[in-house]
Amino acid sequence: MSLKIPSPDANIGLRALQAMRREGHILAAMQVFHAELGDIFRVTLPGFRPVFMAGPEACRFVLVSARGDLRWRAEGDPVVRLLRHGLLVEDGETHDSLRRQINPALHKKMLEGYIDSMWRCTQQVSDAWPASRPVDMLVEMRRIALLILMENLYRVDFTPELQRLWRAILRTIEYISPGLWMIWGGIPRIGYGRALRQMDAYLYRIIHMRRSAVGTANDLLGLLITAPEMSDDLIRDQLLTILIAGHDTSTALLSWTLYLLGKHPEAMERARAEIDTVLGTRPLELSQISQLTYLGQVLNEALRLYPPIHLGSRIAATDLEFHGYHIPAGTRVVYSIYLTHRHRDYWPEPDCFNPERFAPDFRPAPYTFLPFGGGPRNCIGAAFAQVEVKVVLAQILQNFDLKLVGQSVHPHMGATLEPRPGVLMLARRRRGN
Repeated sequence: MSLKIPSPDANIGLRALQAMRREGHILAAMQVFHAELGDIFRVTLPGFRPVFMAGPEACRFVLVSARGDLRWRAEGDPVVRLLRHGLLVEDGETHDSLRRQINPALHKKMLEGYIDSMWRCTQQVSDAWPASRPVDMLVEMRRIALLILMENLYRVDFTPELQRLWRAILRTIEYISPGLWMIWGGIPRIGYGRALRQMDAYLYRIIHMRRSAVGTANDLLGLLITAPEMSDDLIRDQLLTILIAGHDTSTALLSWTLYLLGKHPEAMERARAEIDTVLGTRPLELSQISQLTYLGQVLNEALRLYPPIHLGSRIAATDLEFHGYHIPAGTRVVYSIYLTHRHRDYWPEPDCFNPERFAPDFRPAPYTFLPFGGGPRNCIGAAFAQVEVKVVLAQILQNFDLKLVGQSVHPHMGATLEPRPGVLMLARRRRGN
């Protein structure tokens, strides 16, 4: 006989509501449910009865042992309507084939050729920062991430389009962010048509321009165009997938890291001292990435506290069993990276910022630290992102003194987990830089 998956009663629900009001975000309520109910629980609303899971055994179950019986693609979800047949919303051999097409452009051996561009894009944006008033690092990191992605993976200078398509990009991200559509799937997504048409028009334009141009095909767009089985529509789906997933995750990680460094000036000073020692006033080179040890610890702690992809959603393709609990076919199964990263059984003082926990000899227990997912479908852009964020932060900390402007910041569950309302910082150029 199967165990019944626990659900919150009225008292737990009240405590969750109080935590959500106190902290200002729904993840606080999820932490109450997790603490009270354990690593598997169900939240029941009219028409919406997902199973939530957390902890290493649950994550291994979703990502490895039961992955063949859990579908990524849910036809009614806005993310499927937007990405159509993009890498992130395909299953089985279709996904594996697309991954093989995309992987060469994101392979580690390509990274050295990207670093100069990453450095230049960061400098291009930061050169415009005023010394006399704060800038919103959530906005500025998005600008940098967009320029880096477009230049390196699509061989496009996105500068002329940055302002024109800014609103369209934000609306596209909002389109796939969690909302009432998760509870009542029939609710139409109104008000996004113009933004989505703008994005499509731009992507088809750069596809057509590249098809008519002669050049190398080692960037992502070039590789997709030279693949004979890739139609313009299928290429568009991959370009939009990588554009949204690739830049939005980097935006979130960079802005959260700057926020945490601003909240902890001693950590910022230690990271800057390391950068000064390794780089001096020179640009970063690939061989120096591994020497930025403490900066890597800060980034890992930011990823632990605020993982950009903070949950994964699947649909059970068949009846499943997990530790005696029955999960019927058709159930939405949500595994929480956020809760796993703050699991008290594996992380001492889990809500505290402590980069020292990621000392060079530290190895987290398997499936307790999943900022880039896990198993065969881990993040295809992980190596690119890990180099990108170090390059961007090294350039900024090398050249600027940063001070966080006092404000209340909370995690917002958009397409990624981002700091809202933003990260306001004064950025004053350092003498001699």
